[in-house]
Amino acid sequence: MKNSGTLTPPAHGVARRQFLKGAAIGAAAFAAPGLVRPAAAADSLNMQTWSAAVDVVKSHLAAFESKTGIHVDYGNGPYAQYREAMVAKFAGGAPVDLLWVSDAWLPEWAEAGWIAPIDGYSSLMQYNADAIPFCTESMTYKGHQYGLTYYTDFMAFLYDADKLAAAGFSAPPSSWEEVVQQSIVMKQKGIAEFPMMLSMAQESWLIEFMTALIYSHGGHFTDASNNAIMQHPKDGAVTALQWVVDAVRKHKIVSPACVETGELAGLKALSAGNHAFALLPKYRLRTLNDPAQSKVAGKIKEALMPMGPGGSHETVGWMRFHGMTAQTAKNKTRADNAARLLEWFGGKADGKYTFQKLVFLDAGSDFAVTPLYQDPEVQAAYAKYADFEMIKKQQALARKKDTIQPWFGEWNETNGSAWQAAIVGNTTPAAALDQSAKAWNKLKSRA
Repeated sequence: MKNSGTLTPPAHGVARRQFLKGAAIGAAAFAAPGLVRPAAAADSLNMQTWSAAVDVVKSHLAAFESKTGIHVDYGNGPYAQYREAMVAKFAGGAPVDLLWVSDAWLPEWAEAGWIAPIDGYSSLMQYNADAIPFCTESMTYKGHQYGLTYYTDFMAFLYDADKLAAAGFSAPPSSWEEVVQQSIVMKQKGIAEFPMMLSMAQESWLIEFMTALIYSHGGHFTDASNNAIMQHPKDGAVTALQWVVDAVRKHKIVSPACVETGELAGLKALSAGNHAFALLPKYRLRTLNDPAQSKVAGKIKEALMPMGPGGSHETVGWMRFHGMTAQTAKNKTRADNAARLLEWFGGKADGKYTFQKLVFLDAGSDFAVTPLYQDPEVQAAYAKYADFEMIKKQQALARKKDTIQPWFGEWNETNGSAWQAAIVGNTTPAAALDQSAKAWNKLKSRA
């Protein structure tokens, strides 16, 4: 499952909101035919998603329609174009009642008045008791909750057990210092030229790789008031970026081509047996341990995220959720029906967390409700390719990104370029993060 893509200038305040709406009207001309439909009938709902688990969605919708008598018009499109297509729909007033939302888009869409809080429905809020806390936090903006979870995952530290044993180590590294030590031994023994795989290409995954490194080093991009602290020597991101720079330029355990390596290319490199360690989304374990897709199937394991000096095993998580549009929320009848549909997908259907389980079994996309941890089918599915207990341990240490604000997209490009400049040696980690901090604070001051 893919997470957030790089955003265009976000909506915040009247000027930005008008800019986005104007841009969206222009973008509508490039939308796929049929994306914007005529107004739905009063007794129908319109649900929009990206193209994931389409057959599962259709089956679950059919059950909802049979159960409630409420018809649902369902549309989907590629994730890569989904955000732009939805912005065009919002701007054009197209009928959309329920939709999938990325946590990265929440501030932008909430500020623009495109999606509505759902915390007025106690029938929906009851599911927070079963939800992983960081998921609920990720759906909350300015004190209001905007949805129920569709799926969640986290950045994981993976290792090749055979390469570890060949190097003479009985346990994976528990610290970033040990990653360096074990990698140097592997280089010396010819086990891998670049034992540690990092994907640092300027793409939508980059912020997750960065944040996992920073959290595990005990740092943050921002503080509780959303002020930039990334430039701080100890509680910011300098230590994490310095580790990456040293891994590439000093220890030579990470390829200098990492700045051109995207997440998918990194996955392929690990599955080809080229590396011993990697940061990758946890759900990639399913592919890596599939003999039909990987040369190292059965050898790739997960360890807790290594700790930096004064850091912890924390990592970054992300999630996607079912949300309700603001135009639907204004009509009580439609809103009540949409809330029923939202509960059917994001909560329980006939007393069970059916949809999250079905999506996990179908695509390996993880769920956000802890009762499914006890489900025998879920446990059996995980046992085929991963250590379920390790997954639960790391999931409990997943934290939401601290950079998701309406100006995130504008800042993200600057920050990614700054990190890359430090990695290739064109600037220092301190100078790079000072540049990122200034960009963040400038955008924040305009909001």
